[in-house]
Amino acid sequence: MHKAITRRERDQPAVLITGASGLIGSRLAGVLAPRQRVVGLDVNEPPRDAGLDFLKTDLTDDGSVRQSLAAVKERYGPRIASVVHLAAYYDFSGEPSPLYDELTVQGTRRLLRGLQEFQCEQFVFASSLLVMQPTRPGQPLTERSPTEAKWEYPRSKLAAEEVIRRERGNIPIVILRIAGVYDEDCHSLPLSQHIARIREKKLESYLFPGDSEHGQALVHLDDLIDCFQRVIELRDRLPPEEMFLIAEPDVVSYGELQDMIGERLHGSEWPTIRVPKAVAKAGAWVQDKLAGDEDKPFIKPWMVDFADAHYEVDPGRARRILGWEPKHRLRLTISEMIRRLKADPAGWHERNYG
Repeated sequence: MHKAITRRERDQPAVLITGASGLIGSRLAGVLAPRQRVVGLDVNEPPRDAGLDFLKTDLTDDGSVRQSLAAVKERYGPRIASVVHLAAYYDFSGEPSPLYDELTVQGTRRLLRGLQEFQCEQFVFASSLLVMQPTRPGQPLTERSPTEAKWEYPRSKLAAEEVIRRERGNIPIVILRIAGVYDEDCHSLPLSQHIARIREKKLESYLFPGDSEHGQALVHLDDLIDCFQRVIELRDRLPPEEMFLIAEPDVVSYGELQDMIGERLHGSEWPTIRVPKAVAKAGAWVQDKLAGDEDKPFIKPWMVDFADAHYEVDPGRARRILGWEPKHRLRLTISEMIRRLKADPAGWHERNYG
């Protein structure tokens, strides 16, 4: 999907977005496109209204990456304003996959090595808050807090961060450790599954394996897009290596979330019964084994160990340096989320699982 460009636009450095067909990439492209030339690199074509120049690119293939970057140089010249690297592998099954290394880690390496031939003003990496060691209520994480990657997804993100530091050359880098993303249509698989379990009054919706006073900070999609915009706009003022934790400072505990969802769906708070993790893991294993291929439960035994991991964040560094402050709060968005579910269950299901 190529577009004719004017001479003025050709002189303007492009912004490259990997993973451009995804929720975050396509939304970011749509916001940037009115003011900047945006090039999307992905194996899947983004929505036609995303407002970008699309180059089909497989980051696991050396030739595909070379070909796409050559096309970028031919069309836009050797100068790139920013590369926003969103493409990565994630699988809720918990099973090992070679794609964690081939796409998330080696794909990052391929991309950075190819970018050495450009005048690249910035490389922005979408890492994950899950690379951080969980904390306790009242003890928010900061950029100086220790990391702890205990399963494949955060391990691959942490490994990619190290690749970026080693392979960046003279390219300035910004690493964003981002919390789980949501919006008014939900668009968060763990959260939508949680809502679905309570809506259907499933047995497991009453049970919680751990401390229900713990919780995980999230971030609204619009606030995340605003953060990316600020990072790009401030690229000439940031140091060569920078990192930010991107999340709301307000954490809704698991118990609070249960009650909020239950009240908005059924008119009353939702009871939470604490069960030992060993019992919950055994139950999840049995459910998974007994379910048919079409009815596999979302909760897997491996998830139980992390069910009450607490991720509370102090986003003060992003506020001081980027001027970024999340405007949304999950606790204030849940009502609209549930309203949309009730108003259009089929559409809600399609937006979240389709």
